Formats: sequence, structure tokens, C-alpha cells
Amino acid sequence: MAASPIDEMATPKPLNPTDGENPPLTLNGHDSTPQPDLRSPSDPHSAAAAGAADDDDAVSGQKRKRESEGDGSDHPSPHLLWKTSLCSYFRRDSGSCSHGAACRYAHGEEELRLRPDKTWDPTSERAKKALRAADGGKRGDASESAKEDVLMTEMMVDDDGGDGKLSKCIVHLPRKWSSDHLRKFLDEQGIIHKSAKKKKGMVVGFVTFEDAEQLKSAIEGLEGKSIGSKNIKIADVMPRSFENKAKQGVAVPQRESLNDEVEENAVSDGSRNDCSNTNTPALGGSSARARSARDVVTPLAHMSYVDQLVHKVNALMQMLKKLTRNARKACPSGISLPDWILKSKERGGLPCELEGIMESPLTDGYRNKCEFSVGYSLQGKPTVGFMLGNYREGVTAVEEPIDCPNVSRIACKYASIFQEFLQCSGLPIWNRFNNTGFWRQLTVREGRTNRKSGDSENRESSIAEVMLILQVCSVGLDNAIVSSEFERLVQAFVAGAAESIPSMPLTAVVVQDHQGISNAAPANAPLRLLPIPQPNNGVSAELTKDGKEARIHDYISNLQFCISPTAFFQVNTLAAEKLYSLAGDWAGLDQDTLLFDVCCGTGTIGLTLAHRVGMVIGIEMNASAVSDAQRNAEINGIRNCKFVCAKAEDVMGSLLKEYLHAITQNLDEVASASQSHEEPISAESEGAVADKMLETENGSNNCPEINQEASGSPGIKEQVSECLEEKSSTSGLGRTPAQQFKKVVAIVDPPRMGLHPTVIKVLRTHPHLRKLVYISCNPETLVANAIELCTPSPENNEKGKKDSRAWRNMSSAGLARHRVKSMPNSEPFHPVKAMAVDLFPHTPHCELVMLLERIRHHYGCD
Repeated sequence: MAASPIDEMATPKPLNPTDGENPPLTLNGHDSTPQPDLRSPSDPHSAAAAGAADDDDAVSGQKRKRESEGDGSDHPSPHLLWKTSLCSYFRRDSGSCSHGAACRYAHGEEELRLRPDKTWDPTSERAKKALRAADGGKRGDASESAKEDVLMTEMMVDDDGGDGKLSKCIVHLPRKWSSDHLRKFLDEQGIIHKSAKKKKGMVVGFVTFEDAEQLKSAIEGLEGKSIGSKNIKIADVMPRSFENKAKQGVAVPQRESLNDEVEENAVSDGSRNDCSNTNTPALGGSSARARSARDVVTPLAHMSYVDQLVHKVNALMQMLKKLTRNARKACPSGISLPDWILKSKERGGLPCELEGIMESPLTDGYRNKCEFSVGYSLQGKPTVGFMLGNYREGVTAVEEPIDCPNVSRIACKYASIFQEFLQCSGLPIWNRFNNTGFWRQLTVREGRTNRKSGDSENRESSIAEVMLILQVCSVGLDNAIVSSEFERLVQAFVAGAAESIPSMPLTAVVVQDHQGISNAAPANAPLRLLPIPQPNNGVSAELTKDGKEARIHDYISNLQFCISPTAFFQVNTLAAEKLYSLAGDWAGLDQDTLLFDVCCGTGTIGLTLAHRVGMVIGIEMNASAVSDAQRNAEINGIRNCKFVCAKAEDVMGSLLKEYLHAITQNLDEVASASQSHEEPISAESEGAVADKMLETENGSNNCPEINQEASGSPGIKEQVSECLEEKSSTSGLGRTPAQQFKKVVAIVDPPRMGLHPTVIKVLRTHPHLRKLVYISCNPETLVANAIELCTPSPENNEKGKKDSRAWRNMSSAGLARHRVKSMPNSEPFHPVKAMAVDLFPHTPHCELVMLLERIRHHYGCD
């Protein structure tokens, strides 16, 4: 497969934070632009403070060496640079500098002094403020203010009809604080207030004052204060004059209380552009900073597509260099460095060649799945769209998805229909601060017809099926009222789809009842399929009430895939075809290959590559996704794929033993396989795994005598062996799996958090696994996993210490280096090559594919 002309960008090119209008993104949250060191070169702490900048080397509790006892006094004579720089240890370790008041570095902004050259420490707030003032408040100021804005549109503070100007937000509070902690802090500072609220997990608190005098006194009293390493900031609470109306209308589930008000708003706000008009002054006389859903969801949309690709390649290069640096640090003493590390200097620090980036065939409207939040806009209007920031930073404002280039017209239209319905719904919108309400989220999933390679531009006409998933919380509400609202909503969707030009498909409407706090519902959250009335005769299209049976279909590489409401499926199917083809090419597949598809989802990777291998084993923990994968294999007539519903960390070791050793030896070794797991597999789990292994090509079990009760019994070994022998003879294979396959290859496509440590250990320590293709949607976790897979293991491994306090302050790369110390002695993998595939145009994200192989002569120890 040929890459795009962007391949020429694979030549190492360092990121320059000062380049032009489009500074490259830093994918690692720990990286920062280095600041000039203006400390005295004779300062004994200079080296220590400079070294503290590398957070990967930082371990909680680490202390600097104390000053020489010969310094003389507890209060050394003032130096020219005394207290002119902020103490990095105090800032990083939450105020745990071992020198205390004797430290020559400033412990907070209050202690900071002006330098001899009349400048401030460049990392201080004073220096940043001066820089913004000198810059005229342009780009840097906008970027900084974007982080500090509090746009909490929820009804969070009980104003009791008071003046909203007497409410303020305190930013940069510890996330673990509650309201009690905030009130205690204010009392200690002598701040008189009316009320104070703070929710755990957020970095903002909300304080209300009795009068302007109290407010003024509080602002003066909190100025320059810091908590740990963070400087407190006082921000305005976004005016919420609409709260009184919302309280009156939403608290009681009766539509009549909202009719007049909503109809009036529907007329005045008929144009969706009104909600995104960033020049509209905020209520209460203050002005809100310009911000739109387009800026948040597609931050690279202002660039040309070629510039976006260059931007992503440069950022990926910096991330890959981090792999080389950390693997070098993690390499045990006494063991020579692998060749790939030694040769990295020839590649500009890269662990392997980055061969470029593949373009997405579609750049606009490519997403087949969009999750829209339900909340209030900056103008206080019930809105369905995207949140304008992070909830824990006090941002809950939601704006419509208009002008978001990655969202299709159909998805935007259904969001608009739902938003219009909410204006007259008697059920409340979900309140993220109080965790109360009903309407939470709308997900639009689209299924496309089979497209030819030249039909990519005619994307909208290819959308044949649409599934709508409504996430609600039905706690404390009458079922009759809820059912009535659902019926009205479905009618609104049907009418809106028919009136649209061209008309829009509507295949299924599913309700997910989620009573948790976050939008991420658990896999067992109840699903309910709503009946869709037919426009011709009014007959319901309902076939079943089980929402799990709702399905739409899409195509990848001319194969049809069945998609359930919660199953994972790539959001950019045309680019996914390129991704899977590349992975198959690099894996070196043939008919003698056993392919493990780890984190397989609906089986897209394994099924698209099944014709190139002898057998595919897919592993997925989502039961509905496994059901889809089995159905997809049956739909496409693929009979050399098997799918196991389990966590990869629980079954990977057993499956490798099953298919790479004689059948009769398999269950003898299931128990020993648990030794490589951090948590042992129970007898019930063993039986379940064995049962899953016996699934035939279409997913059914031909061993009825092996029931659930007998799964964990001692006689299970003989039953499994007899059944497998019967399967082997009837299927025409005639040979055991160990004899059938000459090589085993694994393709892993984990979620953003990466592979589980147990899976990494199984992949790393199994000698027959010679080739691994890693597909990553999060390069930072790929780096962390690759450190464990590619770093030589120590001759005498250390058992990991259970000191979670130290782990909490480590980066993902630092934690991976820590795990390498306890890796069993095994041959490491070798990074061979990498390629980026742009599945997410207009965003900073992209997929990264890396080929890892065991190349014995590249390893510096036996």
C-alpha cells in the first residue's frame, strides 16, 4: 500500500513551539516548553531544580540534598538571586520541599522577589501576566483565558433571588476537596461569605457573598494565595439569570408550565446561529469570551488539511522519541543496549522509521457515530451539542454542533430535532453538579451502504440506516409520564426525518437508562427499544423490547458488519479500510498463520483479514460486540474465525497455550497460566473460558454435555479433549492446532488506556509470538506499552512494590519503566517501523501503527 505524499515528512523534524500561527500540539500532557534558567551557576540547587523538570524521573517523596552544614546560620545572608525563582520541588510535590523556610527558592508567588535585571521568574504568574500585556493580549492571552474560563451553566448556587454579581468561582482548588474543605479554607483565611460549594473531582469552587464589601474584602484576601503548587484564581461565575425560569419549569414534570416561555424562545432563537453568536454579551452586563463547539471539537479546522498532517507527524515524532529515551533509561545495568536504541541517533532519536501518514479519504462529515451532550447554552437555552470544556474545570456550557466539519448533516439534524423537543418537554435536563435530571445524552449512529472506492465524495447519499440512542436517568419519575414523553419524542423524530430534504433514514430508537454520574454508562445498563410508527398505516415497527437486538449495518472492505447500540466500531470507515490493510500487510500473513485479534470489538480487523490467514481468534470483553462479531462472521460466510467474550488479561495466556500446544495438554496448564496473571482465574472462569474455546465457526457450541455446572469439575479435561477431537475429525482439519499453524501473529487495537499489564506480560513472555502489530489511538499509551515490550528484562527481576503513593506521581512512561524491573526474563520485541493513519481530520488525534518483531541478533544479551 502506498502512502500519501506526506511520506516525505518522515524525516525527523523537531517541534518548534514558536513556529508561526499553528504551534504543534504536544500530545503528552507532561511536556512543557522549557524555560531559561536564570539562577546563579554557583547555586548548589541549580542542578537539582533543573533535573526536576523531567517528571518521568520524579518519584514521590524524592528530596534534594540538603545544604552543606557549613553554611553557618539558619538564615543565610541574602544572595542577589535569593527568592527570585520559584522552588520546583515545592511546586511539584505539593509543598513538600525539605528545606522549609531556609530554601533559597520562593515557595509561592508571595515570596517571589524581582530579579536584579528587573524581571520575574518566567514560570511565575507575574511574568506570564507581563508577557500577555506586552503581547497586547493576542494569541497567548486567548489561550490562557480559554483554560481559566468558568462556564458553569448548571444551577449550582442557591442565589435565593440575590444578585448574581456577588457570586465568584475559586479556580485551582484540589480535586479531592469537598464543600467542607473549601469552607474550612475560607475560614482560615478570614474570608467572610454567605455560602461555599465545592464538588469532589472539580478544580473550582463557588462562593457567594452577602454584599459588595464582603466580595471586595475576599478578593483582596485571596490575591496571591496558593494551595500546594497551584495559585488561586478568582473568576466570575457565568451569569445564570435563566435559572429561576428553569427551576419553575423543569422541577415539575408538567409541560404546561413551560408552554408560553418556550414558544417565545423558539421564535426568537429560531436560528441556530443565535446560540453560537460569540459576540452576544452575556446576561447581567458582563461579556463572555468567544468560544464555539467548532473550536473545541475540531481545533485544527482552521488549518489546511496538508498543514494538519504535517502538524500531526511532527507531534508523533516527539512522542516516539520519548520511547527511545525511556527505554534507554529502563535498560538494566550490565546488559547492552538493543541495536534499535543504539541506531536511534541515525534517525534523529526515533526508535524506528516513521514512514509518513496516510490521508483520510473523507475530511468532512466522516464520523458515523456522534455523542451529543444535553445541557444549557451560554444563553441559558436547553441545547443538544458539545460541551465547551472540561467539567472538572467548571465548564458545562453546551453549544450546537453546527460548523463542526467532522459531523454529518444527518447527525446535526437529529440533534436539532431533539433540541427543539426539549424546549417543551416536562422532564428535566441532567444537572451535572447535583447529579439529578432525566435527559442526558443523544448518540447518533449511521450505517452506510457498500461503497465503491470512487464514491467517497457522495457520502450522505450512502447513509442507509440511522440508530438513535437516548441516555436518560429515570430515577424518581413516573413510568407513565416517561413513556408518554418517549412516544412524543419518537413521533418528533419520525416527522423531522420525513420533512427533511432529502428525507433521512430512521432505523431504531433505543433508550439507555443510566443512573450513574458520568456519561460513560456500564456495559450492563438497561437498553429499551422504542416502537417507530410507520407513516403509511400507523403500525409500529417494534419487533422486540430488548434494545440489545437493535442493529444497523456498515461496510468495510466489502464486508457487511452488524453494529449493536454499544458496540465499538471505527468512526471513519473509509480510513479504517486503509488502517486494516496496512496492519495486514505488515503482519506478513499467510495460510499458515494463526492471528490473534486482541480487543477485537465487532471483529472488524480479524474478519477483514480472515481470507489471508489460517485462523483468527478474537478477544473482546463487550458481550454485545462479541455477539455482533459472531453474527458478522455468519453474514459474510467466514468460518475460520472464533471469538471469545472475556477480558484479554484473563484468557490471553490460556488461549496461547490452547492453540500453540497439543490439545491434551491444554487444560493441565490452565491453572499454571494464572501464575502469569496478577489475579488468579477462578474455577468458574476456567470453565467459562474453556466453554468459549469450544465455539464453532459460527459461534455455537457443539458440546451440549459440557454444561455450566460441570465446567469447573475435574472431568472437564476429558470432555473438552473428546469434543475437540470430534470437531477436528468432522471439520476436515485432521490436525491439532499445534500442527496446523507454523506461526502466530497478534494485532492489538486497545482502547485509549492501552493494554492491561497482564496482557503485556503474556505477549512479551510467550516465545512463539514473534510478530506484533500495535494499532494505537493514543500514542502516549503506545509508548508506555512499547517500553515494556521492547526493553531488555533484567537477569534478576524485582518484584514490584505495592507503593501506590509513588505510582500516583509517575507518568505512564515512568510507570512502564518501573514495571520493566519485574518483567520475567524474556526476549524483547524490536520496533521495526511505524506509520500514522489519519482517522480524525480536523482534530489533533490520529491512529499510529507500529510493527514490533523479535529479532534475536538485535538483542544485546542472551
